[in-house]
Amino acid sequence: MTYDLKTEYVFRSGDPLDANAEFDHPSTIQVICDAISSLGHRVVRIGNVEQLLKVLDHLAVDLVFNIAEGWTGRNREAQVPILLELRGIPYVGSDALTLSFTLDKLMTKKVLLAEGIPTPRYFEISHPEAPLPPDLTFPLIVKPRYEGSSKGISEHSVVHSPSELKAQAARVIQTYHQPVLVEEFIQGTEFTVAVIGNDPPEVFPAVQIQIDGRVDLGDLFYTFSRIASGAGYVCPARIEPKLEKRLRELALRTYQAVDCLDFGRVDIRVDRGGNPYVLEINPLPSLSTEDVFTAVAKHLGLTYEAMIEKILEAAVKRYGPKLKSAHRAANSRVHK
Repeated sequence: MTYDLKTEYVFRSGDPLDANAEFDHPSTIQVICDAISSLGHRVVRIGNVEQLLKVLDHLAVDLVFNIAEGWTGRNREAQVPILLELRGIPYVGSDALTLSFTLDKLMTKKVLLAEGIPTPRYFEISHPEAPLPPDLTFPLIVKPRYEGSSKGISEHSVVHSPSELKAQAARVIQTYHQPVLVEEFIQGTEFTVAVIGNDPPEVFPAVQIQIDGRVDLGDLFYTFSRIASGAGYVCPARIEPKLEKRLRELALRTYQAVDCLDFGRVDIRVDRGGNPYVLEINPLPSLSTEDVFTAVAKHLGLTYEAMIEKILEAAVKRYGPKLKSAHRAANSRVHK
């Protein structure tokens, strides 16, 4: 397993409080390892990209279960996969290209638009003093361009005037040292859809987001502080079958549009008129027992171990005979 731990992150001067938000708790790594072990496999814990580099040339494993977020830059999620590809070591999850451009919200938008997938209108601000586009329609939401886990998203992120927009954009640019994505804010309800597999992918029931006990969110949205205090999920979602079908179709189209592999999660906001808009896709979603995949498993009567097995088997099936070749190569490396 490759992963990043919150407990191993060393905060530097000037780091925001959510600098390690994307990393996993040790308990999450433990429960994943236990699940894989219960399936009859032996788990070797590698850790982060620096620890992988130390063992890369004598790594005797058949498959790497990768959930490492990487350390720095907008290509950080690609660091572990690209090293594994360099050595021909099979791994679970999407490849370096998909992980890089899906972390970049602007690049993701371009792919969604090219595929005709509905997503909120947007523009980028790269400098605090940059002129604003004409004819702005408020409210808008301001996000760091390449962060996950609601990093940089606070109660101030939704803005209602040009002055609020410029002030929030300046704060985010200064704090996170990157451009901001400014989106039309969709007032309404929010959903997330888990997907596992490849040929074909299995799209699971939509999970409805709940904030402060409400599913009709209106102006509410997930901030870093709300995620840190615990997510609220409703599964099955309290929606009409027609909308459920539409959400699952959009999730599948998005998953396939970015060449996601083995597993992923698609976040969708639905406006007051019932129109869905894809916000983003996460090809490295949380596998915490308190997160979406577990909520779906409980609804379907599956164990946590069964969901992990589905992800693992998706990768095994995808590699097929290549996995045996990789096993021989791994043995060769360890005996050199």
